Amino acid sequence: MQSVHPVLPRCRSFYWVFVAAIVLFLAGCSTLRPVELPDEYSLAPAQSPLWTQLEKERAEDWIYLLNTGDEALWWRLRLIDSASSSIDLQTFLWKEDRSGLTVLRHLYDAADRGVRVRILLDDTFTANLDEDIWDIAHHPNIEFRIYNPYAHRSNSLLVRQFLNLGDFSRVDHRMHNKIMVADNHAAIVGGRNLADEYFGSHEEANFRDMEVLAAGATMQPLSRQFDEYWNSDWSIPVERLLKVEPTRTPEEFEAWVMNTAERGINEDEAERLQAWAQVVRLGVTGEVEVFADTPASEDPSALGEMPVQLAHELVRRIDAADEELIIISAYLIPTSELEGAIERAEGRGVRVRILTNSLRSNNHMAAHSAYRNHVHQLVDHGAEVHEVRALARDRAMYMEMPIEEKHLGLHSKVMLIDDDTSVVGSANLDPRSLRLNTEMVLVIRSRGFNQWVRDVIALDFHQRNAWHLQRQEDGHIAWVADDVVLHDQPADSGLQRLEDWFLSILPIENEM
Repeated sequence: MQSVHPVLPRCRSFYWVFVAAIVLFLAGCSTLRPVELPDEYSLAPAQSPLWTQLEKERAEDWIYLLNTGDEALWWRLRLIDSASSSIDLQTFLWKEDRSGLTVLRHLYDAADRGVRVRILLDDTFTANLDEDIWDIAHHPNIEFRIYNPYAHRSNSLLVRQFLNLGDFSRVDHRMHNKIMVADNHAAIVGGRNLADEYFGSHEEANFRDMEVLAAGATMQPLSRQFDEYWNSDWSIPVERLLKVEPTRTPEEFEAWVMNTAERGINEDEAERLQAWAQVVRLGVTGEVEVFADTPASEDPSALGEMPVQLAHELVRRIDAADEELIIISAYLIPTSELEGAIERAEGRGVRVRILTNSLRSNNHMAAHSAYRNHVHQLVDHGAEVHEVRALARDRAMYMEMPIEEKHLGLHSKVMLIDDDTSVVGSANLDPRSLRLNTEMVLVIRSRGFNQWVRDVIALDFHQRNAWHLQRQEDGHIAWVADDVVLHDQPADSGLQRLEDWFLSILPIENEM
């Protein structure tokens, strides 16, 4: 008698192929359309006693480097607590963890005292957050929009990606900008998202990042940029996007946040003014320019690799370097234009120093796998390439104690050009930032700020904390630290190296 069992796997396979085909067909047939709304703009600078007093303290523009995670969180909370009329917040990622809820609690406090709060969030990592976002958006003083959202929602990130495959060319373009403006008087711009690992409080791994706190004339172009994204037809109001069956009222959710999240800081007006006065005195002056990609108006994928404005500006700045170029990029995958600019700089005799993630410190293995295809060319053309040590000996600078089991990763996006120009923002030097995502940076002409950044990154480049990649006599690259030399790239295991090699041969670089 012939067995029927060998037929069963083929039947099951056919069934799942059929289901997948149906899902893809439905996803391709139902896509999201942009929403046309009346334009809405930032409020005029508030005239509160705090800002009036600070302008008396220092009338000129100033900038202040937010170097560590704890001070970056404190100044976010202080900025929120200082607002009397408006807060505009634009970010790529928000998590419902300790840091994310602490920021949200302070935003609720501001909204409860009558401040208009506008939140613009990218949709990449909002799976399982729809009800929370719905509740936040129903506060009478909070407006919440999602940029370039997925049409088909799911609480699973993988399932949501699968359901939207038919719309991949649109949703592949993300908003990676990070900015917060209070009262049109002061702002934070840089690379940190709103989650524990960006402020040093994650229990397993934390990022080293940098941002700028700025005040003065820079607020006008920053607010214009926020408004441009807010008024994009692809910034969809939550109430027009989400279909939520609430399990609680928005008031109950707010009460839960207030009871769950600790206040990060709890200052009276005098203490707050004193903290601001000190940072105003410590800030440095400089000429600040805001550069950002243009947000989508009709279809984010209509122009193909659309966000190229910022990429062109970065190449132009590199081409202006005369003596030294320092690149700090969490994810470094040079495009042909960027690689050409770096090689032209080296050809002019410019010293090029680079800091990026190692395999072990990188939280995106596929991005590291694409980067490793460029390492030999970077080193051979004269760049001094350094990679972060996951167990950097000074990592306590960037995370809460105890640190024994915690790893460090790089998330900074900084470039220093000669001794007078600094670039700080959200843009990595990879195809995703330079061709697919929208990004924002500040270009700061200030010798004082440039030196400030140099001083703080000296520790990051030290071989206590970073591997120096050096070509050996046999042609191979060695990873050199102050206490050890490795002839294979630092990794958690041989299996991790194998996975890294396999991903490096896949044709995925342009998506990284």
